[in-house]
Amino acid sequence: CMALQDMGIAARPFAGHQVPIITNDLHKEARIKKIFPEKLEKAIESGLVPVVTGFQGVTEEGEITTLGRGGSDTTAVALAVALKAAACEIFTDVNGVYTADPQICPSARKIERISYEEMLEIAGLGAKVLHKRCVELAMINYIPILVKSTFQADVPGTWVLEEDENMEKSVVTGVTLSKGDAKVSIVDLPDVPGVASKVFAPLADAGINVDMIIQNVARDGKADLTFTVPREDLARTKQIAEKVASELGASHVQTNTRIAKVSIVGAGMKTNPGVASLMFSTLAKENINIMMISTSEIKISCIIGDKYAELAVRVLHEAFGLGVNGNNNGRM
Repeated sequence: CMALQDMGIAARPFAGHQVPIITNDLHKEARIKKIFPEKLEKAIESGLVPVVTGFQGVTEEGEITTLGRGGSDTTAVALAVALKAAACEIFTDVNGVYTADPQICPSARKIERISYEEMLEIAGLGAKVLHKRCVELAMINYIPILVKSTFQADVPGTWVLEEDENMEKSVVTGVTLSKGDAKVSIVDLPDVPGVASKVFAPLADAGINVDMIIQNVARDGKADLTFTVPREDLARTKQIAEKVASELGASHVQTNTRIAKVSIVGAGMKTNPGVASLMFSTLAKENINIMMISTSEIKISCIIGDKYAELAVRVLHEAFGLGVNGNNNGRM
């Protein structure tokens, strides 16, 4: 606010509890329940620029809370919703969303327009441009987001908005990489109904997010169950898994942190066959073994050895023609 005032722009600061931004009471991961924008509206009407603290809220009992990872972006979108804004502009340390991490793929290009659905997948698969929570909030409330650079404000950014006809031209929009996962295998579980529930229920109760899951074909009444979790939750996951394994009579629990998740995302995958085949054959040509596979309508994710992570991103980026001179009919 002082910087704005030095520029001759009248401004007023608001902490989260002064707006107020009402949240639940979940420690360090609070969720926004309601925003009362009347004070902000009055400030704007009187010619003031309101500057609101991101990442922060208050419970109905008056306790200060924080919103957790991505909380500032979430605050920005939530305020845009409460104020019925036409759009929410988020200035960050990059000048938009790229087809891959430019530090891994020098030929990566900036995307001009990307759908909420694609951005949700990209945000959840390792890209750090926007947090998934703020994209979900924008999508539910139809608030377009413009991602721009704080340091290059004159450079056009990337619009995140509803899918339109122009977006459908691109089969694959981007390649993402996550090195924050760990693989857990419970070996020789009894192959009987209800076993999977007994494994995953205590993990859910502990607030551990399970991502990819596979179970091999049972032999002699036994099967192996493998899944991935965030690496920071591995210690808790292993403790719970070993307890469950002992109770169910499984052999043992194996873990692996030397993995990476490489994914391709694109709304055009819904109507274009052969995408999975090209992804798998491209990785095979580089002798990159696939440990696990997960798919949705608009994404395919593979767990591979972490030593192949950046190579996988580069070859997939090239195979799908996502570079500056690519042939993917991408958004330039």
